[in-house]
Amino acid sequence: MNLASLASQRYTTKAYDPARRVPQATIDELLVLLRQAPSSVNSQPWHFVVAGSEEGKARLAKGTQGPYAYNQPKVLDASHVILICARTEMTDAHLAHVLQQEADDGRFRDDEARAGQQRTRQTYVDLHRYERNDLQHWMEKQAYLALGTLLLGAAAMGVDATPMEGFDPQFLDAELGLRKQGYTSLVLVALGHRSDKDFNAALPKSRLPADRVITEI
Repeated sequence: MNLASLASQRYTTKAYDPARRVPQATIDELLVLLRQAPSSVNSQPWHFVVAGSEEGKARLAKGTQGPYAYNQPKVLDASHVILICARTEMTDAHLAHVLQQEADDGRFRDDEARAGQQRTRQTYVDLHRYERNDLQHWMEKQAYLALGTLLLGAAAMGVDATPMEGFDPQFLDAELGLRKQGYTSLVLVALGHRSDKDFNAALPKSRLPADRVITEI
C-alpha cells in the first residue's frame, strides 16, 4: 500500500450511490481507527455518533436544512454517516476514566508512573484552560486528528468519504441530546461509494506545489 498514492487519489465525494452499502465489517474497522486515533496527552476528548440506518441518517440530515440543504443528499444517500463530536468540558470524571483505562491496559509499571501521567495530563489541561484560554479549541483539534485518521483509513479501504462542516451544530446537539452528555457537534463524515453523477470524481486534484508549503531547514 502506497500512502502517498492514496493521499493523491482520494478526494471529497459530492454524490453517493444510495444502492451501494459499505459492509459492516469495513465500518467496524473504520470505527477502530477512530477510537485508536492520537490525541494530545491521550486526552481522547471525543465521541462518535454513527448512522447506518435510514432512520439514523434522516435524523442527522435534519441538521442540513435551510442554508445547508446542499449537503442533505450526501447524508441521505451515503451508506453510513459519522458525526464527530468534541467534549464541551474536560471534566475530572473524564480524566479519571482515561487514567483508569490506561492502568487497566497495563501502561503503568507502578503507582509513581501512574501519578506522573496524571500530573502531565493535568498540566496540559490547565495550560489550555487557564493560561491560553483555548481549552475548547484544543479539544476540537484532537477530534480533527481523528477525522484525518478516518479519511485516510477510508481511502485505504476503498471507501469514498465527505467531511462536512456545512450543517447546523446547535440543531444536532439538541436533536441528539449531546449537550446533556457533555459533547457538541463538529463535523459530519459521509461514507459510501460515489455515484456516476459525482462531478468531482472526474476533476483533477489540486494542491499548492511542495515548495510553497514545505520548508526544509
